[in-house]
Amino acid sequence: MILGGRGAGKTRAGAEWVRAQVEGARPRDPGRARRVALVGETLDQAREVMVFGESGLLACAPPDRRPDWSATRRLLTWPNGAQAQLFSAHDFEALRGPQFDAAWCDELAKWKRGAEAWDMLQFGLRLGDDPRACVTTTPRNVAVLKDLIAAPSTVVTRAATEANRAHLAEGFLDEMRRRYAGTRQGRQELDGLLLDDADGALWSAALLEGCVTDAAPPLDRVVVAVDPAVSAHSGSDACGIVVAGAVTQGPPQDWRAWVLEDATVQGVSPLDWALEACAAAERHGADRLVAEVNQGGALVESLVRQVDPLVPFRALRASRGKALRAEPVAALYEQGRVHHLRGLGPLEDQMAQMTVRGYAGPGSPDRLDALVWALHELMIGPAQQWKRPRLRVL
Repeated sequence: MILGGRGAGKTRAGAEWVRAQVEGARPRDPGRARRVALVGETLDQAREVMVFGESGLLACAPPDRRPDWSATRRLLTWPNGAQAQLFSAHDFEALRGPQFDAAWCDELAKWKRGAEAWDMLQFGLRLGDDPRACVTTTPRNVAVLKDLIAAPSTVVTRAATEANRAHLAEGFLDEMRRRYAGTRQGRQELDGLLLDDADGALWSAALLEGCVTDAAPPLDRVVVAVDPAVSAHSGSDACGIVVAGAVTQGPPQDWRAWVLEDATVQGVSPLDWALEACAAAERHGADRLVAEVNQGGALVESLVRQVDPLVPFRALRASRGKALRAEPVAALYEQGRVHHLRGLGPLEDQMAQMTVRGYAGPGSPDRLDALVWALHELMIGPAQQWKRPRLRVL
């Protein structure tokens, strides 16, 4: 499994892998594979990318090892007799019957019927002593890809777009960095990372991608929210520290929030996270520092006061579960009222794992908890106060 960003060289890697399977030491010597399946999303894409593309099989082959192309049979034949046949993942039933000792699958993550096509291919990989498949793809959150990565027989390698910069236009890289650096889409499409979103997540990938912005306007309020860690060893939960600000002019439906920084730390002493929280408040000119005190009690405020006796502090106590607290915050995102500055990838990963049933990711959602507290303090709590009827004194 070769996971790579756009332009990272996945096609060339796949073509060279096929050559390594079918070619021997000399042009007419047999290789370890003689029957290869080349599977693309469509026949046109398989032909134009895997065979005739600039990094395809014909372009990579030396003149004395160049295979012949038979258009009517969709077949490549090497001088040593090895053959590779093209298939479409859309027409996966065509894989029923043929048999192979190797296969190259390109862009599997965007196959419409990926699971069916992959399963059908496995029935045909039955020749030779050790049939193998090479998958080259930009990752996407699809079940067939996640299942393959988790399989014990899969070896995964990764390459970012930046790794192939010597063969890419400089203007392309500059534009990609400008538009996608620090975003979830950039981590997937440029860094080749699989971003796993839970089923029924409160924050979808599209929702998170759509809230990213380059800068925040002048803000009326800024808060630093802290979800303290219980312990301080290297394997303990992180101490979530998130900075957010809001514009609160007019009625609550017009208020907007910006998440400015994720300053979360892990494996540090309580005093160290208090230092980091106060430093974040100073960096952003925060109006208040808020922290959950369900587990730390008065000790949390005491630690903060040791660092800065004058910092405006408010203790918060959780009376509901994490998912229930997160739901009204997710509603703000759905209304387009919360924006993220770039560089919040780990926080957004936790957001994509929070469902109405609870957190589906590993460990504790410390960053997300801090975010929820920050937006409750900025948007939800003040809005509830704003709506309360005011008593008239006669």
